[in-house]
Parts: sequence; C-alpha cells; structure tokens
Amino acid sequence: MTQAIDLVDVKSTPERSASHVRLVGVVSAAHFVSHYYILLLAPLLPFVRAEYGVSYTEIGLALAAFNIVTATLQTPTGFLVDWLGARAILIVGLLIGAVAFVVVGLVDSFWVLVAMFGLAGVGNTVYHPADYALLSHHVPSGRIGHAFSFHTFAGMLGSAVAPASLLMMQNVWGWRGAFIGAGALGFAVAGILLAVRDNNPASPPVAQPRAVNNKSPVGWRLLLSAPILLNLMFFALLALMSGGMYNYSVVALGALYGTPVTTANVALSSHLLLAAIGVLVGGAAATHTSRHGLVAALGLGAITLLTLLIGIVDLGSLLLIAAMTVCGFFYGLIMPSRDMIVRDITPPGSFGKVFGFVTTGFNIGGIVSPLIFGAIMDHGSPRLVFMLVAAFSLIAIVTVTTLPRRAT
Repeated sequence: MTQAIDLVDVKSTPERSASHVRLVGVVSAAHFVSHYYILLLAPLLPFVRAEYGVSYTEIGLALAAFNIVTATLQTPTGFLVDWLGARAILIVGLLIGAVAFVVVGLVDSFWVLVAMFGLAGVGNTVYHPADYALLSHHVPSGRIGHAFSFHTFAGMLGSAVAPASLLMMQNVWGWRGAFIGAGALGFAVAGILLAVRDNNPASPPVAQPRAVNNKSPVGWRLLLSAPILLNLMFFALLALMSGGMYNYSVVALGALYGTPVTTANVALSSHLLLAAIGVLVGGAAATHTSRHGLVAALGLGAITLLTLLIGIVDLGSLLLIAAMTVCGFFYGLIMPSRDMIVRDITPPGSFGKVFGFVTTGFNIGGIVSPLIFGAIMDHGSPRLVFMLVAAFSLIAIVTVTTLPRRAT
C-alpha cells in the first residue's frame, strides 16, 4: 500500500490571498499571450504573402506546422510540467515563442518562417498544462472557479486585441516589426512570471495522509482511463462546435437566408462578446456549486436549442443577433465548469499531464472542423452547419453527464 496526500484547504491569510491573486494575474497574462500568438499570422497574412510571393497553400504550411507540433507535443509537455514544475516550463515556453517570432521578423526567408512557426508550436504546448497546474496547485478551492474564469477571459481578450494591435504595429514598423513587437510581449510576460513568486501555495499547508491503492492509474494508464478519455472527447466536441459557429456561421447565414455580411458579422461579434462575459458569470457559478456537470449540461442544452432555432427559422436581423448573443453567453458560461470537471477527476500531482492531454482535444477539433464544415458548404448545405453544431452539443451533454467522478 502506498501513501498519497489529501490536500485540505486552510484559512486564507491576506498574504496568501495577495500571493495567489498575483499568480492568477501573471498566469492569465501568459494565456493572453498564447491566444495572441495563435492569431498572429492571420491579420498579417496579406503582407507576408505579398513579400514572399507564395500561395495560400504554401503559407498554410506555417499554420499546419504550428498546430501539428502543438497537438503532438502537448501531452509530453504535461508530463514535464508534473516532473520539473509548471512555473519553469511556462517561462521556457514563453521564451521559445518570443524567440521564434523575433527570428521571423529578423530573417528574410519564407522557410525560416515556416520552421519558426513549428518552433512556436513547441512553445504553445506549455500553456494549458502549465497554466492549469499552477492554478490548481496555488489557488484555494473556494476561489478556483473565479481563477479559471479569469484565465479563460484573458485568452479571449488576447484573441480580441491581436488583430487591431498587430495591424497598428504593421502600419508603423511593417509586418516584420509587428512580429518583433509580438515577441517582445512574450519576453515581458516571461520576465514578470520570473519575478512573481508564490511563497504561500494553497495546496499543502495542512495535509492528511490517505491510503491509495497502488494499482491506481498513473502516467499513460491514467490518461487512457475512461474519465480522462471522455474529457478529451468533450474538449474536441467543444472545439468542433466553436469551429463551426465562429468560422462558418457568417457564410452559412448568407447562403441560407441571404443575411447581409454586415448583419452576420454583428451577430458573430455579439456572440463573441457575450461569450467573454459568460465566462466571468460562469466563474461565479463554478465557485458556488460543485455540480459542474449539471451547469455544463444546462448550458449545452441552451446552445443546442438556440443553434437549432437559428438553423431552422429565418429570424430576421434583430432576432438573429439576439439569438447569437444569448448563444454566445452560454458558450462562455460553461467554460469554467468545463475546467472544474477536469480538475475534480485529476489525482494530485497529475494536473500537468491531464490538462495537457485533454486540451489536445482543442487541436483535434481545430484540425477536423474545417474539413467537415468546409465540405458541408462546398456541397451547398448551409443549414447543416447549424444542425451539426447542435448535434455536437447534444453529444457533449451525454459526455459530461456520464463522466465518473474520479479517474482512480
């Protein structure tokens, strides 16, 4: 029989509260950088393509390299997080991404750009396993829902800020200067993370030993257990849903109802804005209830009904914007509960590998989604875009409602 440690919350002191608030802030800043880097090429693509004289397919190699490397190495990085420590790995990942994009700005070579996006994919592997491990270890259980919500909100903010700020830098310094400026952002956050230390982690001040069967799953046995695989599937389904809605709703609405592009984009923008607000509300919900699966299921049910309504009925401009807006709110609402579900089934000491593994579902969904929804639009079936998003949402409900409470 081996011994494990059951972690028991202790009363928070002002010093400990200030310490974990600083940590949440800097980890959220790292998540901001992660999403900023994911969108780095999109607004600058016309300028890069024109300078190098390459096709869209060729420049797509850079994005493919980034995503393939991330999907392949994120789980092994999770093992490193549990072994070497999340903070050190997060700092290294930030520096790798920053160096890669500075090199893109300094070196005049298209194939160096492709290679550096592959290297940036290595840096991108650290964010989910390291961020969630740091938050899970250092934030008291009574506040972890809020911490997860601010973390997710910061990522959304990075996505929202990236296009305008990159184009602003491009106008002043050119696209190479924009890449170097983005790299400087990564260096700055790495420096802040290096300076911020949490001397009062929430995890171990008071601990009670708990006997654990030595056959409890560890390593890959843990990752291939049913609860973890169901979470992987859940994350992939969420990525498929968002991929269909975010990337294809505008063109699908135009083809289905003749919705003007301006109206459809306003609806999508409102959807994204309310998703960010929903994340903060979801953080409060995740803090005040332990029934995270129920919160996720109710939110997914609302998404299913609203998506079906949008796909079946021509609502007109105002009702369409309203339906997309409310749908976005529920997208955001379920995210903190999504993270809490994973945290609740993860044994202590395995947060890095588990979060690294299940969030690979984002990459799986991101790779598969364009193939599915692109084929649907190519075959002239825009209504099926919304029907399929609703179907993925229903399957996700089944996934969260059948999850066992523990992975061991």
